[in-house]
Amino acid sequence: MSGAVAADGRVTLVLDGPVAHVTFDRPAARNAMTWQMYEQLAEACRTLAASDTVRVAVLRGAGGKAFIAGTAIDQFRSFTSGEDGIAYEKQVDAYVSQLQALPMPTVAVVEGWAVGGGLALANACDIRVATPGARFGVPIARTLGNCLSAANLRRLCATLGVAQVTRMLMLAEMPAAEELPRGYVSVVGAEELDGHVEALARQIAGLAPVTLRATKEALRRLAVDSQASDDDLIRQVYGSADFREGVASFVEKREPRWQGR
Repeated sequence: MSGAVAADGRVTLVLDGPVAHVTFDRPAARNAMTWQMYEQLAEACRTLAASDTVRVAVLRGAGGKAFIAGTAIDQFRSFTSGEDGIAYEKQVDAYVSQLQALPMPTVAVVEGWAVGGGLALANACDIRVATPGARFGVPIARTLGNCLSAANLRRLCATLGVAQVTRMLMLAEMPAAEELPRGYVSVVGAEELDGHVEALARQIAGLAPVTLRATKEALRRLAVDSQASDDDLIRQVYGSADFREGVASFVEKREPRWQGR
């Protein structure tokens, strides 16, 4: 890898059958995201959104020391006014929204740190797995002195709860994975991590993709609107070939052969 690529970092997408692996690769900077990396993540999400074969995406930071340690801070030197901040927050929100809207379940593997934008991206995933002592937070009140968009605050509150998010931000705390609400993240020993993630991905890949896709979208809608309409989702599921296959396989006492349609 050239020096320029190493400095700017990269986000790679590798497809392994029904499992996609997205890697944030800038370990010398704890995988802090450059503009180039954000754009590569967006491209990876576009590829995944168009896939008919990927059933689960696993996101992980390279180097084993961090998931993502926020946005690369030196890039903020070019900001000259509050308008730059508005544009930045809107763009980050777009990247996070793109990840959250992927049709397949997503798994964030957190080793070390998930900070700022890294927490926003891990939080946008459906499932989080972390090693003991992994830290999650947005300590901007003692670092950059910037703020989060209301959209990203809403996402954090929907998963962590208002009290946890308020404390995390107001005290600039970085709680360990073990301190976060039950169900938010699974803590797995470093020695077992790879095997656990692989088994988890294969388990998800073996489930009904139409069911998971509709469930994920319904949950996304409900996080914004408690009265969200779901007729289109129910129609898609009950009208799918997979639903007919599920009924037939259950009656015939055999394993279903899911097609994702």
